[in-house]
Amino acid sequence: MTRPLYHDSTLLTFTGTVTHAQGQEVALDATALYPDAGGQAADTGTLRWDGGEARVTGSRRDKATGLVWHALDGALPPVGQGVRGEVDADRRWRHMQRHSAEHLLAQAFVQVNPVFEVVAVNMNAPECTIDLSGDPAESHVRAAETLLRETLGRAELTLDTPVVPETELSHYPLRRESKVRGDTRLVIYCRADGTPFDVSACGGTHVPRASMAAPVVILRTERIKGGVTRVTFMAGEEAAAYLGGVYADARRLAQGFSVPVERLPGRVETLVTERAELAAQVDALHGTLARTLRDAAPTEPLGDVTLRVVTLPDPAGLQAALTDLRPGEVSVAVTGAGRVGIGSAHPDLNAGTLLRAALTASGGKGGGRPGLAQGSTPDVPGFLRAVRETLSAPA
Repeated sequence: MTRPLYHDSTLLTFTGTVTHAQGQEVALDATALYPDAGGQAADTGTLRWDGGEARVTGSRRDKATGLVWHALDGALPPVGQGVRGEVDADRRWRHMQRHSAEHLLAQAFVQVNPVFEVVAVNMNAPECTIDLSGDPAESHVRAAETLLRETLGRAELTLDTPVVPETELSHYPLRRESKVRGDTRLVIYCRADGTPFDVSACGGTHVPRASMAAPVVILRTERIKGGVTRVTFMAGEEAAAYLGGVYADARRLAQGFSVPVERLPGRVETLVTERAELAAQVDALHGTLARTLRDAAPTEPLGDVTLRVVTLPDPAGLQAALTDLRPGEVSVAVTGAGRVGIGSAHPDLNAGTLLRAALTASGGKGGGRPGLAQGSTPDVPGFLRAVRETLSAPA
């Protein structure tokens, strides 16, 4: 069994002895390198010994044996070798901020409404997630974010990590029931008067003061399977850097639009409205042009069908060229990009059937209704040839 030294989150150097080796992994009698567990990613670092050193790229804990295995990049120290370990401080700090923020944010949701219980967490990347039951609405999400922001800004919550016998767990206001049996390590963030803000059973690494995890920013929410809502958040220095980047981008955009940052949303909404109006105008112009080109196209009598074939400069006019036809007419529209369509105002000619036959002959795909059908083909001349041949064939 490996003795865990990482429960002291500030311990970044340690000594140990190699007890086992396999493949590219070694296990030590003691380690300050946190293994991948509880939604928190493993620490990385370095092991050094007389005559060698190797990078630690990850760690895992074998529950059956209690051994913590360290994956090494480089030569392995032999079993029985004493080593000096060093934890990557920046990575550890980011993980501490993320994990503490997860506890604090989860508690904020519970205080907004006790039905918002955490069912899963992931803190392996700057964008962390907590999955909540209870279907929180946007108003609940913002209430939890506000509650936590005000708590971290106005109160000094300090970390306490007692190891408590299982029989005494009922004396603590656990946010959720512990899955650990026997002695249990608790992570408690206490107010100055000693009352707890959050109490959780946890073996992870955490910042000594809750304010060190600030800011905690909720980025988005989404419903996932099983009626669970996933809340994506960032914390600490990663959140601050993200917000700084977002503000810099917003300021740059605002300067380009000659408005202050606070008026940028309104300016963007105006531009979106203007864009929609212009898009509608362009669509109308495409339609007008398509109908004009269609009506100017020569007619081709094929049996009792009057056919017009029109080549359009843009697929946006396709539907307009295929609708509002004269009785008995069939319109075929094609574009240089391979988009094609057939419109039928002939009572005995099914546009969908004709289109599928011509697309099959020209290697294309598509379909539609008796009066209107569209598709695409890599062989427009072959498509037109197949249309004419089908219409010219004896009934």
